Amino acid sequence: MPAIAQSKFSRPTAILHRTPWTPPVAKGAEGIYIDLEDGRRVLDAVGGAAVVCLGNSHPKVIQAMKDQIDNVSYVYNMQLSNQPAEALANKLISTSKGAFTTCGFVCGGTEAMESVIKLGKQYYAEIGQPQRKNYIARQLSFHGNSLATLSLSYHPTRRAAYVDLLNAERFHHVSPAYAKRFQKPDETEEQYVERLRQELEDKFIALGPNTVIGFVAETVVGATTGVVPAPKGYFKGMGTLHGWESFGDNVAPDIQAIAKGLGGGYAPIGAVLMSKKVADGIKNGSGLWKHGHTYQGHPVACAAALAVQNVVESENLLENIRKQGAYLESLLQARLKGPNALAAPYTFDIRGGGGFWGIEFDFTDATDLDFGKEAFALRVQARALELGLVIIGMTGGSNLEGTKGDHVILAPAYIVTKEQIEEIAAIFVQSVEEVLKEATV
Repeated sequence: MPAIAQSKFSRPTAILHRTPWTPPVAKGAEGIYIDLEDGRRVLDAVGGAAVVCLGNSHPKVIQAMKDQIDNVSYVYNMQLSNQPAEALANKLISTSKGAFTTCGFVCGGTEAMESVIKLGKQYYAEIGQPQRKNYIARQLSFHGNSLATLSLSYHPTRRAAYVDLLNAERFHHVSPAYAKRFQKPDETEEQYVERLRQELEDKFIALGPNTVIGFVAETVVGATTGVVPAPKGYFKGMGTLHGWESFGDNVAPDIQAIAKGLGGGYAPIGAVLMSKKVADGIKNGSGLWKHGHTYQGHPVACAAALAVQNVVESENLLENIRKQGAYLESLLQARLKGPNALAAPYTFDIRGGGGFWGIEFDFTDATDLDFGKEAFALRVQARALELGLVIIGMTGGSNLEGTKGDHVILAPAYIVTKEQIEEIAAIFVQSVEEVLKEATV
């Protein structure tokens, strides 16, 4: 956070925070609004980390959690299963359009991807192919913050402190599917996709096709590059992916990792969904998932997630967020890239879908701006918070080295209204413009 804003949020704390500044303290929340200890009420325009899909304090979710605590607060999944875990599993499988037959639960996204890595290896061991030991992923991807998932990922800044510990022998990378930055000027979209497909095939051949466990990819890259979907047709030639129905060419993966909106922030939970092929391979072998954690399949977390999914369905919230997301895009396009927009020369891209949007800025040719030591995106995040809006500003997603790029992510809860979308757009654009004006030399 810029020094000019940091002092406003300084306070004593015994927590070693993830940020170079001390964040304000939330003391209450309702819907998409959060009340802070300093008396301000702020609008959460990004759902924390694109997690809070229902907003806070939904009565049905709170009641489901209370009821579960009254009934069974905890059982260990190597001894007993529990009703909400079984019900949530059935819900996830029954709504997967036949893609999956089995699932397992974890406590979040990193654990889910760690589980995917181990599950893939176990599957091939169970079917008699133990020589498979390599994974292929993409540069500028992010799959989690454990050592294994950081090895699989290629988020330069998050990997930097741990490079000496990461496994480069088993985790390999190919180019990102990021047309706006890496498609050649003389390439069509189809030619770009074919080049990426050939690169992946070449990587398989170089490693030895019978040594590869799988190709792992995000359908929409979130934090690293700022809501970047793959180009059309990419996944039809690639195989494994997750989040496939909206941006994945409708190609079902063998294994899918989910978290974030699964529990909507009400409880830490993630899940790993398995295709019939993978599930049968294990069931016909050892018959069990050789992976687990103390809080796996936690009854209260599963009850919360089941309630969240039921509310999303019963209140038709996917339709609302599609509608409001389209409206948000139209406002951003007009106010950031319109003919009279102050930010137009620097707004490189506005992209996304539903309620998940990324705005990328580029200052390569800007000679009249000086942001000092503070990145533009972080300055905008800080200014937005001063003005009552919570957003995420990120840097380093515009080149493979992680040294270029500013982007902001917006992901309001599915319950957001038209009036709140207008407020989000207005405060965000005001924040961008104020930071630009202050940096003008």
